[in-house]
Amino acid sequence: MLTYKAMYKFLEDGVHGQVLDFPGVITCGENLEQARRLLASALTDMAETNLMLGEAIPQPNPNATDADADLEEPIHLLLTATNRVTILPQNTLA
Repeated sequence: MLTYKAMYKFLEDGVHGQVLDFPGVITCGENLEQARRLLASALTDMAETNLMLGEAIPQPNPNATDADADLEEPIHLLLTATNRVTILPQNTLA
C-alpha cells in the first residue's frame, strides 16, 4: 500500500480534489464524499495506466502540501494482482 496526500478545495459549485504527489490525479464532485470517491478512482486509474505503459508510479511525498487547500488528508493506493492473463498457444513457447 502506498499513501499519497490528497487535497480538497471547497468551491461554490462543488469540491475540487487532487493528489498532490501524483501528477494528473484530479477530480471534482458535488460534495466532499463524492470528491473523495472520485479521487480514489482517479488515483487507481492513473496508477494502472502508468503500469500498463511501463511507467513508474510516483513515490509518495509526505511533505507535499498546498497552501490553497481547505483540507489535506492521506489517500491510499492498494496495489493488487490483476486477473488478466494471456495464454499463448503451445507452439509459441520456446
